[in-house]
Amino acid sequence: MLNNFLRTNKIAAAVLAVIRVYIGVTWLKAGIGKLTGGFEVQGFLQGAISQAAGEHPAVQGWWAAFLEGFALPNHTLFAQLVMWGEILAGIALILGLFTTAAAFGGILMNFAFLFSGTVSTNPQMVILTVFILAAGINAGRYGLDHWIVPFMQKRLPHIRKGQLAHT
Repeated sequence: MLNNFLRTNKIAAAVLAVIRVYIGVTWLKAGIGKLTGGFEVQGFLQGAISQAAGEHPAVQGWWAAFLEGFALPNHTLFAQLVMWGEILAGIALILGLFTTAAAFGGILMNFAFLFSGTVSTNPQMVILTVFILAAGINAGRYGLDHWIVPFMQKRLPHIRKGQLAHT
């Protein structure tokens, strides 16, 4: 019942648009702050790795191993991915453009930050993003997806109308 409401109701779409823009602004501000503030991820990664030790580790061992073995040696790449990921997810969510994909990318970043021992606003953003993902295309009804989705349906015949249709 809730799922149907989120996926089809115009009032739900309006509420989701407000949530979507709020999350988008949050991501955009974080990304621009990193872009203009000389963001460096190496210290953050080392701090997260160090939190995997002790009696009550804040970071799980498998995640610390990934950070130490892959992310830390490629910290410059990860800094760019985080910064531009936040900026692009923010812009897309604000505009309602590829809303579901932007929300999915955002929630992946939230979980990466949570796995790394950073709480901040991430749990709140995860909860709100779950509603956007559950709503699917209705979350972008009052955004650019309203025009982009029908355009894509006409131009990409392999996409069935039922998968992306507005109701």
